[in-house]
Amino acid sequence: MTDAPTPDDDSVPSARALLKERDYLLFWGTRWMGSFGTQIASVAMGWQMYALARETRSVAESAFLVGMIGLAAFLPLFLLTLPAGEAADRYDRKKLLLVCLTGEMLSVLALAIATLNGWASPGLLLGIAALFGASRAFFAPANTALGPMLVPRKLLPRAIAWNSLAWQSASIAGPAAAGFLVAHSAQTAYFTTFVLYGLAFILILLIRKNARPTVNPGSRWTLIKEGLTYVWRQKIVFGAISLDLFAVLLGGATALLPVFARDVLHVGPQGFGLLRAGPAMGATVVALWLAANPIRTRAGLFMFGGVAVFGLATIVFGLSKSLWLSVAALAVLGGADMLSVFVRQTLVQLVTPDQMRGRVAAVSSVFIGASNELGEFESGIVARILGPVGAAVFGGVGAVMVTGIWAWLFPDLRRANRLE
Repeated sequence: MTDAPTPDDDSVPSARALLKERDYLLFWGTRWMGSFGTQIASVAMGWQMYALARETRSVAESAFLVGMIGLAAFLPLFLLTLPAGEAADRYDRKKLLLVCLTGEMLSVLALAIATLNGWASPGLLLGIAALFGASRAFFAPANTALGPMLVPRKLLPRAIAWNSLAWQSASIAGPAAAGFLVAHSAQTAYFTTFVLYGLAFILILLIRKNARPTVNPGSRWTLIKEGLTYVWRQKIVFGAISLDLFAVLLGGATALLPVFARDVLHVGPQGFGLLRAGPAMGATVVALWLAANPIRTRAGLFMFGGVAVFGLATIVFGLSKSLWLSVAALAVLGGADMLSVFVRQTLVQLVTPDQMRGRVAAVSSVFIGASNELGEFESGIVARILGPVGAAVFGGVGAVMVTGIWAWLFPDLRRANRLE
């Protein structure tokens, strides 16, 4: 059930129509709670790893170990994502999300108990990061594929914007809350995450709509191969998700925020929370604007422009010596990234049939996981060679260069116009 289109927009119903979709609202709440908890856990693990490492190691070695958290999370994500995408196109997507949330609840509970009893170590943090990666491998395609099942097709662009808003608003509240929670104790942050995952679990249970996809005939390997072939042949899809991979892989300066907070800007855990919230503040402003005013024309140019600004803001952040200039640069970085992510997600979901959304989302999650998790690893490696400032500037320059190369390699993506 949707509102009638407004006279100036004959393709996208009013945003108020989303408020009439009960199951989508529950899904949105689950997305927010889960994202909020994940942000707190991520901040706490990065801060705790750096604090533990600095007891016996140098700044460069400790920064490298923070980056290793990203690699530990990415490896199982990479190995499991393709079967996870096939599972999202074969099994009930709601049940898959419940299983994943259970695994994440047990992981943060183990971290909380270990920290409370003084058992925490870099090895334990890396092991839990790997468990999170395994859970996220299944969570991402099931979550991405479930959302479009809960709204009419004409509402999908607005729903994608509101999905991003859930993530980004949680990404503001999460790091800021984590800074205060970690200042009290790491175990407090982990117990809080456990509660948030529990609330997300309950909201998923309340969704009524059918979450089981129509299964295409064929073996598991045939279906996996079909998904890979589809992504490769759809150059707009392949270009969009690979652009995100290489730009964020090089521009992953946020992985070094514990280093900047403690040993570059000297602002402590509260300042660390502000830095972590910076990208999400900018992203939320852009997400709110997009939710009310979806992009109607020149979508491809908007996406490339967003990636270029992302790289330039990363350079400014790396060179900044002021907390507030750093937060402002991170806010611009986050807003630009939100713009490019919105276009990419909308393009991919609109052109992908429902029975293939899990597999395509799985391939996309590999690229996103590689950009985020391997980006952390790359930042740790470069920080050890060039230092944290050099690593951030290097990544920003790389992101700008990738923008130009991809605009040349994928002209159809550059010329993409309307998101319909």
